Amino acid sequence: MSLSRRTFLAMTGSIAAVGAVAPQHAASADQARRLRLTARLSRAHLLEAGQPETAVWAYDGSVPGPTLHLRQGESIEAQLINQLPQPTTIHWHGLRIDNSMDGVAGLTQPAVQPGKTYSYRFAPPDAGTFWYHPHYRTWEQLARGLYGVLIVQEASPPAVDQDLIVGFDDWRIGENGQIDEASFDSMHDISHAGRLGNILTLNGKFSQDFEVLSGQRLRLRLLNAATARVVSVRFADHAPLVIALDGQPVSRPFAPRGNTILLAPAQRADLILDCDGEPGQTSSIEVDVGRETLVAGRLVYGTQRRQRANTLSEFPVLPANPMPTDINPDDASPVDLVMTGGARAPFPSAVYQGENLSIRELVRRHKKAWAFNGVVGFPDKPLAVFANGKTAVIKMVNRTAWPHAMHFHGHHVREIQHSAREPSPHWRDTIFMRPDETVTVAFNAHNPGRWMLHCHMLGHQRGGMSTWYEVG
Repeated sequence: MSLSRRTFLAMTGSIAAVGAVAPQHAASADQARRLRLTARLSRAHLLEAGQPETAVWAYDGSVPGPTLHLRQGESIEAQLINQLPQPTTIHWHGLRIDNSMDGVAGLTQPAVQPGKTYSYRFAPPDAGTFWYHPHYRTWEQLARGLYGVLIVQEASPPAVDQDLIVGFDDWRIGENGQIDEASFDSMHDISHAGRLGNILTLNGKFSQDFEVLSGQRLRLRLLNAATARVVSVRFADHAPLVIALDGQPVSRPFAPRGNTILLAPAQRADLILDCDGEPGQTSSIEVDVGRETLVAGRLVYGTQRRQRANTLSEFPVLPANPMPTDINPDDASPVDLVMTGGARAPFPSAVYQGENLSIRELVRRHKKAWAFNGVVGFPDKPLAVFANGKTAVIKMVNRTAWPHAMHFHGHHVREIQHSAREPSPHWRDTIFMRPDETVTVAFNAHNPGRWMLHCHMLGHQRGGMSTWYEVG
C-alpha cells in the first residue's frame, strides 16, 4: 500500500527528545524504582492540521507512550494497568532480562485481563535504545498505538548537545480519519507483505521539526515501530555515523551506505550527526517507504552558530555492554529454520495444532498461511534446546516470496553466514531477510528460559510465523 502525506482521504486502504551486569532475576519490590503504565483508550492527532483526531489505544494516553529512562543495572518494578477491552501484556523488546518478565502471553505469563494489573520486575543489564509493546494480539494492539521507547543510559554517555528520539510508524486510516479496524485480520495482508499503512508518522506526528544550531552534535535514536513496513531513512545534507544497532554498540562507528539507514520493523539504530548546515538552513528527514520517498520531518537551523570542540571522526566508541559474545560455531550443529508459505509460494500442506491441513483449509478455517519447518503457529515443542553458556547456531532459510524480520527474544545474535553478501559483524535482536536468502546466526545461549522467535512483520506472525527455543 502506498503512503501519502497530503491525499490520504482519497485512499481506502515516536516520541520526545530525550561494572559487568548479567541478566537479572526479578528485582526485589522493596529495592526497585516503581513505574506505572496504563494501557487505555485515547485519541491522537496523527493527521495533518485541520483533520480529525484518531481513536487509538495508548500507554498513559499518548502515542507513542511515555519514554522510559532507566539506568544500567537499576532494579525496576513496572506496573501494567489494563484498561483496554482486551487482555494484554508488555514485552520489553531487546532487553536481556529474566525469562519470566519477557511478557509473552501463553509462554512466559498469562495475559493480563481487562481491569487487572501486573507487575514486571527486572534490572536492564545493557545500555542502549530499546522499546516496549504488547505481546498479545500484537499485530492489532501495536497497530492501534501501544508502544513506547525505553532508554537505558550509559554510565558515561557521549557528549552531545541533544539526544533525540526519531520514531517512525505507519497507520492505515480510513476516509473518516479513523483506524481501519476491519483490516486487522485481512487474509490478503497476512499472506503478502503484511498490513501496510497509508499514513506515516514521526514521533506520533504527521510531521515534526527538530530545532538545531549550526555546530551542534546530535545523538539520534531511530526506531521503526511499524507492524510491516520497511523504511530507509536519510538526513538530507548530513552524514551521520552509526554507533549502535538494536541497543548494542558497534565495535567501530561507521557511515551507512549512501548515508541511508534501513530499518526493518522493530529494528533500531543510534546515530551521531554533526549539524554542519548554515544558520537558517532547513534540511529534510527523508523516508523511502518502498514506492516513494516522503519527507517525515526537518532539521531546522536557528540563527546562531555553536563552536564544536571536536570533529565527528574523533567520536569515541560506545562502551561494550556486558553481553557474552564468545561464540564457537564450529562446536555447534546448526538448527534449521525453513520458512515457507505466503502468496506466490504456498505450501501444499502443513501441521497446525497437531493436524495436517492443506493451505486452503488453513486459510479458510484459521487465517494461517506461513510455516516454520512445516509447522504453522506456535508449536508444543521448541525449535531447539540449547545448553546454557554454549554456542547456539540457527540456519534460517527464506523460501518465500516476501521479506521477513526475524526477532529473537532474550538474546542478540550475529550473522556468521549470508547467502547474498558478507555477513554483518553487528549484534542484532532482529534480522532482516529478503526473499530466497539464507542467513545463519550464532549466539551465546546464556539466558535460561523459553524464548520466542518470530517474524516482526506482525501479520506474518499472525499467519503462522512463530516458534520458540529453550535455553537450559
